[in-house]
Amino acid sequence: MADKELKLGEFGVAGDDNVVPFEVGPLDVRGRIVQLGPLLDQILARHEYPEPVARLLAEAVVVTVLLGTSLKFEGKFILQTRTDGPIDMLVADFATPHSVRAYARFDNERLERLIAAGESSPEALLGNGVLALTVDQGPHTQRYQGIVQLDGITLEEAAKTYFRQSEQIPTDVRLAVGKQVVPGAGGREYWRAGGLLAQFLPKAPERMRAPDIHGGDGDTDLSPREVADNSWQELLALSATVEPTELLDPTVGSERLLYRLFNEHGVRVFDSVEVLDQCSCSRDKVRGILGGFSAEEIADSVEDGLIRVNCEFCSKKYEFEPDEFTEAV
Repeated sequence: MADKELKLGEFGVAGDDNVVPFEVGPLDVRGRIVQLGPLLDQILARHEYPEPVARLLAEAVVVTVLLGTSLKFEGKFILQTRTDGPIDMLVADFATPHSVRAYARFDNERLERLIAAGESSPEALLGNGVLALTVDQGPHTQRYQGIVQLDGITLEEAAKTYFRQSEQIPTDVRLAVGKQVVPGAGGREYWRAGGLLAQFLPKAPERMRAPDIHGGDGDTDLSPREVADNSWQELLALSATVEPTELLDPTVGSERLLYRLFNEHGVRVFDSVEVLDQCSCSRDKVRGILGGFSAEEIADSVEDGLIRVNCEFCSKKYEFEPDEFTEAV
């Protein structure tokens, strides 16, 4: 992977829908940053989600691409929530090398009631439940899954908790979601999102020991924001200055924002990873699933003489003749 010392004007920028890995050597910090534009807008516009649902799903997509593009092997990274709120499920997955898809499930009546009552915070809409983050390396391998309780916390906070519990690496995450009106587009608003993930990865192992990381008392339940190391504290201070508009604004861009944050220390960026709105569904895959149905299930699936299946991710419609599954029937 090529790396470049970031000096503005010396090379091209990654642009939308590209995850940019970076390193700030003097602070022992590594991370990734992304601005999502057309990819995200296509995913959200396809389903015409209510705005609160779209915003939460957009955050899920940002977290997924930031983590999924770090995979060094062929496989999948899957983010999924299961909660008791009106938005009871968010699913986003990244399949190497660059495919992203996502969808949300929600109860529209409950959603409208909460919004009318002025209880439209992300925490209220998600409710209580779990966030599962799964790494799948394919057949014949064991999945790795981290579980985070979603009890009144945001997805941004949950992502930080995941790293604290599962990887024990001090990690800061910043997410932003918004809409932008593009000139000449007839006033249509387009969805955008941005995200920054930074981790403290010192080369000296003793700086990662619990007594150092957690303020000298060895309490591993403390937040990464309590890491005593000055380098990490400086990163947190710099990260706190990032405005949501900077993460969203395409005229700022990922590299320019990194330069704003870390130019005094020197920041290196590596080759970006493009992410695409691509679903993995196909007629053959859907037919394979239906082929495992019992005769009764096949019969129950027939409507007006056909078996119809809609992909929840990309909304593509598939139709099958019942006699294609004569063995099951």
